[in-house]
Amino acid sequence: MSTNLSSLALEADPRNPEHPVVGAGNVAVETELLKASHDPSVSFEEYAYYAAFTRAEEMEANARHIAATGPKTVKSVIMGRFSKATPEHINTPPESLSPGEKGGIDEKGVIPAGDRNLGDVSDSEWKNASRAIRTAGWSSVFYLITTDILGPFSVPWAFAQMGYGPGVALYTVFGGLAMYSGLQLWKVFMFLDSDKYPMKSYADTFFRVYGSWARHGINVLQSIQLLFTVSILILSNGQSISQIAKGNLCFIACLVIFMAAGMIIGQIRTLQRFGWLANFAIWINVLIIFICMGVAANSPPNFTAITASYGGTDGTLFAPGPIKRYAGTPPEGAATGGDGFTGSLNGLNQAVYSYGGAMLFISFLSEMRHPMDFWKGVLIADTFIYVCYMFFGIFVYSYQGQYTYNPAPQSLSPYAWQTATNIMNIVTGLIAAALYGNIGIKVAYVEVFQELLNAPPLTTTAGKWLWVALVPAYWAIAFVVCAAIPSFSYISGLVGALCILQFTYTFPAILAFGFQIQKDAMTSEEQFDPATRTYSYMDRGYQRWVRGFKVKWHLNSFNMFYFLGALCTAALGIYSSCLGLMSAFSGASQATSFGCTSPAA
Repeated sequence: MSTNLSSLALEADPRNPEHPVVGAGNVAVETELLKASHDPSVSFEEYAYYAAFTRAEEMEANARHIAATGPKTVKSVIMGRFSKATPEHINTPPESLSPGEKGGIDEKGVIPAGDRNLGDVSDSEWKNASRAIRTAGWSSVFYLITTDILGPFSVPWAFAQMGYGPGVALYTVFGGLAMYSGLQLWKVFMFLDSDKYPMKSYADTFFRVYGSWARHGINVLQSIQLLFTVSILILSNGQSISQIAKGNLCFIACLVIFMAAGMIIGQIRTLQRFGWLANFAIWINVLIIFICMGVAANSPPNFTAITASYGGTDGTLFAPGPIKRYAGTPPEGAATGGDGFTGSLNGLNQAVYSYGGAMLFISFLSEMRHPMDFWKGVLIADTFIYVCYMFFGIFVYSYQGQYTYNPAPQSLSPYAWQTATNIMNIVTGLIAAALYGNIGIKVAYVEVFQELLNAPPLTTTAGKWLWVALVPAYWAIAFVVCAAIPSFSYISGLVGALCILQFTYTFPAILAFGFQIQKDAMTSEEQFDPATRTYSYMDRGYQRWVRGFKVKWHLNSFNMFYFLGALCTAALGIYSSCLGLMSAFSGASQATSFGCTSPAA
């Protein structure tokens, strides 16, 4: 079952009755897969045991796929993203594994009945359901990661807060660490995911390393982040609608318009048909980048929007003046919304927000035909994103200096160009909001309604009606949040520090720490018995963790240092965002909670 953006990698949906692999009425398959993925009786070592078989099968299937389709070229990477998914080749039993190899697979290429946890589901149904969505290649992952992460329109404002030097340094460091985190998640997935126990979400990694309490905590924070992300998109696009209307439309009405559109699109439960839109959104964003750079180089900043958000009621605080840029941290009052050190922290929050997206990496991996190739997609995507951020941020800041506004398209003063970029931004924002809303509702549905309250799967009629009711409720809550806090830069910075930084930096660090220790504690003398599902541990508890830590003490020490550093950065980010919000509510901004005045008039 696909519950996230990664379904965009497909042209077929396992829940679709016309799907060639999993048909309608297979509620038992879906239910048993969900139970198996969250079975507390399964040990770390059992996950690893069956993952080894799945990786071997994927290597064999990938070799056949390459032999049939030929090696990748630039043209095939681009065009292959828009072709229909063909899952058939991954369902062929692997030839590389002999009958009974390692006692785990029989002559039909399936796990013996004594080892399975299938309930009333047959071998073929289990395996096909596990693999039905594993059709995406690494080029698809490149598009998905780029669609998920690329958000360059806050970068110029972040440079205005930090200056050239700190801006380049922080975006480089955070970009590199984001890639490191992604590779750590990839390593955990490769070692613990299998057809028998498929890994579907970010929380599944913590469940398999730390247990049920960690999974529930991750899911709660993930739900909060997705709700705030939708709120930020409503606020940003509400500002765009307000600018298009030249401030003649009440700002709350602008937010309601976008919320209503989101409620309508949010009724779509399956997003596989939006794949081409997700890719198109990337190039719309690239077009907006070039328009913003061209207009910023040939026209003054939007002083009206700047004063509405950061200036005084008399409109003089940010009146036109000479453009100033700074190599280091700008002095107090030298940037919109900035006051020295606190302003730099606000810029740091935007850098964190810009690289957020690791939360969905496990979901992308779960739909890859050959997840071993994930590193290619994440490397190219992160490099592309970093280059866009650096070029766009430095360029716009060089022309607008201390008058840089967030988001960048709303900093353009010519109304025609401002309107054109706002309309394009609304289109991409509506796509993104629909996607994140879809994920947020499904996380809440699966983890709370379905698992704890025994709600029916979304494939049933009752589940569909529950979905219809949940969508407007979810969007209404997101609307209340953004209408109550109409300060885009500070609320996005707060979400970045409170949630996104944790998912991209803090959590991968502590996950890698616990995973590496448990992995290294396994020895060749210890064996897993699939018949009894027991593992011959040579030691347990504290002694085992200490022994595992010593094997790669340097890597484990780095991960712990990384974890503690991310926590400190999060604390500073939350502190600066709260100060910024207090400043915004103290009268610096013309916008008020549930008011008609726009913060980007």
